[in-house]
Amino acid sequence: MWRNPSHPDRPLHAIVQPPGPALFTAIRDALEGDGPAVLPLPPGQAGAALAALRPTHLDGAPQDGGAGVPGDVAVVIATSGSTGAPKGVMLSATALRASAAASLRRVEASKGERWLCCLPVSHVSGLQVLVRALLSESEPIIHAGFDPRAVLDSGADHVSLVPTQLHRLVEIGADLSVFRTILLGGAAPRAGLLERARDLGAGVVTTYGMSETCGGCVYDGQPLYNVDLKIGDDGLIRIAGPVLFSGYRFGAAAPFDGGWFVTSDLGELTGGRLRVLGRADDVINTGGEKVVAAAVAAVLDTHPGIADVAVIGTPDPEWGELVTAVVVPADPDTPPTLPQLRAYCRDRLPPHAAPRDLRLVPRLPLLANGKTDLVRLRAGT
Repeated sequence: MWRNPSHPDRPLHAIVQPPGPALFTAIRDALEGDGPAVLPLPPGQAGAALAALRPTHLDGAPQDGGAGVPGDVAVVIATSGSTGAPKGVMLSATALRASAAASLRRVEASKGERWLCCLPVSHVSGLQVLVRALLSESEPIIHAGFDPRAVLDSGADHVSLVPTQLHRLVEIGADLSVFRTILLGGAAPRAGLLERARDLGAGVVTTYGMSETCGGCVYDGQPLYNVDLKIGDDGLIRIAGPVLFSGYRFGAAAPFDGGWFVTSDLGELTGGRLRVLGRADDVINTGGEKVVAAAVAAVLDTHPGIADVAVIGTPDPEWGELVTAVVVPADPDTPPTLPQLRAYCRDRLPPHAAPRDLRLVPRLPLLANGKTDLVRLRAGT
């Protein structure tokens, strides 16, 4: 039993296996205080996280050099952020329950309704599906991966998806009214996706959050119950409330401003509704001007010749950084040209924000959570 929040040595068990009943049981026991804290990791991709986060056990076997966690920590989520270096986000049972309860309250989910988990449980979005199921007193439906037909036939009332998954469902013309709620997060949906999904009957709720906030804490631009938002003088989104994490593993510095968690995202609040502008570390400095990469990508995403797009800064001796569009053409035989894209941006963006370089790719590299892998794009791989 590990119920004393002041206990410094709660074991941390890394579980490296596909999602399933055993992992669900371990997370349930961790939240209820009847088992060790859990570090869920994806099979085949756990090496760096194991080395950096040093759990006491790996799939039940003791590990040399492992270290426990504070007694109130139930789950540790490995997150690389934008640097690729694994960090351990420590989440208490209290914070995870507060987040799940607020989510259930917002979507008006009832006891016994079932949740489908088809996201990696090593990411907070997948983990929170299981916590919502616990609070709903229902058995989660757990898929080891994402298969559109299996998702539609799951019988679940609610599901969490990333935009790539929703896009695949939309492309096959799926009847999305089979779900009461589709929580959509992990990345910004590309232009037109929400409208197409809703035309197919989807009850889509967009979410914003991160591992440090136990996942989505802002639904359709409005904070969940007991969550507070503000924008600092630096333009960064700040979040407060019971959903915040307990800190990073091994005391790594956490960005707090008083009781506010300072995110890495730029945003604006209008009428109490949050609009996320993009990540601060994705701001491109070009010729002395600052360009928010996500704003440029949002404009290019509406170009009819583009199937998918990301925008990055690439080093340049004259401009400092070039605004570079990485484009998946809608038709590989007739891809858009750089002059065409610059002309398209002329009336939609300031001149300095129009792309000055174009890279054509067959697909964008993705992280397991559905976000574009910007580290790989910047490295040119």
